[in-house]
Amino acid sequence: MKLLNQSIKYISVSLLFIVGLWAVIFYFSMLNEIKESVDEELENYKRQIVYKVQKDSTILQQSSFEEGFFAIHEISQAEALAAKDRYVDTMLYMQDADDTELELEPVRMLTTVFEHENSYYELSIINSMVEEDDLIEELFRDTLWLYVILIIGILFINNVILQRLWKPFYDYLEQLKNFRLGSSKSLPYAATSTKEFSDLQQTVNSLLQQNIETYEHQKEFIGNVSHELQTPLAIAINKLELLIEKGDLDNTQAENLADILNIIERLVKLNKSLLLLTKIENKQFPDEQNISLNQIVRQNISDMEEIAEYKAISIHLDESGTLSAKMDKSLANIIISNLLRNALFHNISGGKVHIQLSETTFSISNTGANTPLDEKKIFSRFHKSESATSGSGLGLAIVKAIGDLYGFAVSYRYENDLHHFILKF
Repeated sequence: MKLLNQSIKYISVSLLFIVGLWAVIFYFSMLNEIKESVDEELENYKRQIVYKVQKDSTILQQSSFEEGFFAIHEISQAEALAAKDRYVDTMLYMQDADDTELELEPVRMLTTVFEHENSYYELSIINSMVEEDDLIEELFRDTLWLYVILIIGILFINNVILQRLWKPFYDYLEQLKNFRLGSSKSLPYAATSTKEFSDLQQTVNSLLQQNIETYEHQKEFIGNVSHELQTPLAIAINKLELLIEKGDLDNTQAENLADILNIIERLVKLNKSLLLLTKIENKQFPDEQNISLNQIVRQNISDMEEIAEYKAISIHLDESGTLSAKMDKSLANIIISNLLRNALFHNISGGKVHIQLSETTFSISNTGANTPLDEKKIFSRFHKSESATSGSGLGLAIVKAIGDLYGFAVSYRYENDLHHFILKF
């Protein structure tokens, strides 16, 4: 999820909490304001009624709310002295213009005391109040609309204004994704006046420049090692072959020279494998193209047909689909060749190799040792099974390195007396 969308998610949740809290506070604040306004009206009604009593004492006979919005009861002096003005919320049966019968309605009541001609009276005055259920419903509706409008506003700001603000960042990020060591000619750049983006760009480009320099040094070192090691080894092999060909050596000397020659040839293969592994890990194979692995598999089977015949190993190819991958062609050939050689060299006489190809998977199974290999170590460098007497121990490590380079999974399992190696693209 993009950073902008992440911010919308958290802002939406935060706004929901804030708006909800605001609605609760606003509700109680508005209710309190309404009550204060009603209380002022009740106080005003009280003064008017007391004044009218001085002019017309018949008003004192109104003892119930059925006759009006106030009621008067005579009380004792002791009760009058102990009484205080009280404002309470209560419910009374009333009939509005749109009501067909009496209904309980919320009212605000003021209960007070006054004196008239040495007598004391309790005066109760009522005034209609807004129904809290209606108030809550209306407030909820308005709050919901407010939240929706705020979210729409934030989405607009996010997709129009903030999108422009973050554009240099996304442009720079896209260039970083497409940047390749050894093939990209210039460092990523995005024009921006935002300090944070400029600092990020300078820091990342500085790291990239260091990586480029390290990469070039490693590339030069690998080239030098390849040349400086391969040349003397080749010379040593030629001289040993000449000594053997002269034929003036006894059997012991010839056998010793042959052993030395085999060791040097293994050293040559080891050197080539290590250099290849280093190049793979340094991503020095930028030539990526769509490769048909079916064709490469068939070609490798043809190339190793003589080895299979010599060991009486049958190879069966099952193609249920066309497997294609975007990778360097030479590495595609190496990964198939290494797995097929591994299946042949670690097989038994009269054994079998079964290869399966689908649109997403390459699988190779072979007979061999009756015990499973160590899944944690078989792809490690220089790891060899107990039965292995030759080989550099780098074949499967190279397979794993190529898999890591192109992001496909390499796995092993032992099942039904067969060793299975699976590549999932």
